[in-house]
Amino acid sequence: MPTEADRTGPAPGALLLCRAVPGAVAPVAHLLRERMQLTRAGDEWSVLVPEGGPWRDAGEPVDRVVTGWATALAVGAPWPVLALWWDADHAGFALASGFRRPVGFVWLASGVPVGEEEAMRTFAARVGLDPVLDLQALDQLTKADSAADARARLRGLLAVLARVGVSLPPELAPGEPADRLREAAALQPGSLPVAWPGRREAVAERDTVDHSRLGPWMPWTGGPRARALALAQVAAGLPLIAWGLRRPSGGWGWATAGALLLAHGALGLAYDVTHPRD
Repeated sequence: MPTEADRTGPAPGALLLCRAVPGAVAPVAHLLRERMQLTRAGDEWSVLVPEGGPWRDAGEPVDRVVTGWATALAVGAPWPVLALWWDADHAGFALASGFRRPVGFVWLASGVPVGEEEAMRTFAARVGLDPVLDLQALDQLTKADSAADARARLRGLLAVLARVGVSLPPELAPGEPADRLREAAALQPGSLPVAWPGRREAVAERDTVDHSRLGPWMPWTGGPRARALALAQVAAGLPLIAWGLRRPSGGWGWATAGALLLAHGALGLAYDVTHPRD
């Protein structure tokens, strides 16, 4: 006998794939101030598994929220972020890379494609997939296929991304409930929770990041890269906030992403002023 979940489709959920190791992702992911679990998804990839408060408690559309998160993460770091998302009616992805407009694709729950084929070509180029063989595989995801539902489409996408090093643990399957995904992520070797750190944790994390490739970009360094990043974040945050507030519904994710960028950029500029370098 079918359950309520079977009748209504999967509950909203998402995965955020970052093209960086967990040690580089964690300090940037803290800026989202959302409870997530972080673990490896390949040699050069990590995955963030969000708890999902905005769409579970506030009823925000999952695609808008995670696209905003991906945009905030990608602008605040020198690596791209791929958001995979799903709800009872749709599934899709959005790739954010630097200050470029996110690119994505959507399928109905039945697997019917409703995105633009050109988006797949742009996606393939930005991720670094083969423009012939890999693009042919992606093109198949834009064609009608009665045997493939939305979850199968996301699995097909991940199979293509394996060619650029994406390797999600089998337990982190798109379409699974958020609680189950976070529990599975927590059991992975080297997995760690992500939340806004307290003072002691922040200091310890700062010391770790100072010795990584992200160190020159962090606000407390006071260097030219940190200053340039702070200015860029302020410049990107203001229009994102305005655009999100103008939307009658579903603008929460964009406005939040803009506010986070603006706050982090302002923090960097303030630190640069109050802590001048010798």
